This record gives sequence, structure tokens and C-alpha cells, in this order.
Amino acid sequence: MIGDGILKLVESGAVNNSRKTLLPGKMVATFALGSRKLYEFMHNNPMLEMHPSNFTNDPYIAGQNDKLVTINASLQVDLLGQCGSESIGHLPYSGTGGQVDFVRAANRSRGGKSFIVLPSTAKDGTISRIVPTLAPGTHATTSKNDVNYVVTEWGVAQLRGKSARQRAQALIAIAHPDFRPWLREQADGMCVF
Repeated sequence: MIGDGILKLVESGAVNNSRKTLLPGKMVATFALGSRKLYEFMHNNPMLEMHPSNFTNDPYIAGQNDKLVTINASLQVDLLGQCGSESIGHLPYSGTGGQVDFVRAANRSRGGKSFIVLPSTAKDGTISRIVPTLAPGTHATTSKNDVNYVVTEWGVAQLRGKSARQRAQALIAIAHPDFRPWLREQADGMCVF
């Protein structure tokens, strides 16, 4: 998706597409949502290509860009690194989007990195978003086998190649401090520790 945030990055010079190994110099998107200024920028712009999602979201195609960095949000991450990004329990919250596609594309990319980001808590700090297991009924969006980096305001947990115990420890370390003792207790009861 291209939006006003990307337009600001292009205007500042932070995004110029010069380091892309696939379609260098080209910005590629499948849809746009934004202001009139964004649509005026897009109109007949030779540095922008619009493609269908079966092109933009194909992990093989996107992964051809070296050092691809992808950032996707999640609602919950369990202690193994499984992401619930579409629902809160049985209640739909969002669509899948391209999360799994872009996580896999970054994993394929030479030097690529994929980040799952979320605040450590919800409901004014009363609920941890790092959880022992996804809430019952939650749609698991991205599997533990695909997730590499998880980021909260408390740090970064690197998960690929780690054991269940190491994953739980890394995720607890980036959970809100108020919930860390509870998460350790839950992990111990699940025989993760």
C-alpha cells in the first residue's frame, strides 16, 4: 500500500528506491489510500508502478530485493512466537493483508529482516499482548516457524533458530515488566522452562 506516510518519506529523500535489486528506482504498490496530494504524486509518475497483489505479495518476487526489511503489526504474540494479527479471540479485527507473504519475502531476501511489532499492553496497560498462548479462537496469522524479530517498546526478541525455552525467555524480556512474573509462571506451567 502507498499512503501519505510514504509520500513524506519520498519528499524527504529517505525513500528513493536506489538500493533495490529488483526494479531499481521504482516504487511498487498494489493499492493506494491517501490525500489528493498523494494521488497527484502518483498520476503519470514514472518512478511508481502499480501491480496486482499476486505480484506485490509474492514472497519469491519481493524476496529478490536484497536486504528487504518488512514491518508488520500484530495484536498478540504467544511465547513461541505465533502471531494473532487478525482477530481478538473469535472476533475479527483485521484481514490477513500480506503479513505472511512479507515475512516470508524478508526471510528469503539476502540480508533481509522481518519485524513483527506491537505495544506490550492493551486496554490502558491492563492486558499483556505477549501471552502464554493465543486467546481461544484467535486466528493464527503467522506461524512461529516464520517469525524472526518481535519488537515492543521494551526491546527486540530474535526468535529464529531458538528453542521453545529460548523463545519464551526472549519474548518475556520484551513484555511489559508488570506481566513478566506472570508470563514466567505460565511458561513454567506449560513446561516451556
